[in-house]
Amino acid sequence: VQLQASGGGLVQPGGSLRLTCATSGVTPDHYATGWFRQAPGKEREFVATINWSARTTYYADSVKGRFTISRDNAKNTVYLQMNSLKPEDTAVYFCAIDVGTRSITSSYTQERAYDYWGQGTLVTVSS
Repeated sequence: VQLQASGGGLVQPGGSLRLTCATSGVTPDHYATGWFRQAPGKEREFVATINWSARTTYYADSVKGRFTISRDNAKNTVYLQMNSLKPEDTAVYFCAIDVGTRSITSSYTQERAYDYWGQGTLVTVSS
């Protein structure tokens, strides 16, 4: 199983970025996907998660209304569209999957729900 997170970079406050989490080698081929982030000097925290069918999503309160998680299962890819970015969104963003899962609950806001993790992509929000 491989997860590749990409799309990070430097953006000004108020700007947008779209992160991508591409997976390969996943069996069975259905899984839940979450995004987490870790800011300098802080613990990793939950950002958003989505189930296999994309019918269920959860967001951290800090990103609701600004971030949108989506997926394209034909491309084995999950996206995190981040709008109205703030300096406090600066962090390394990680994607993670729980293999064999079609539905999710609020427990998927916790790291322990996930089997595999990607390497992270850095997002810096600064003027």
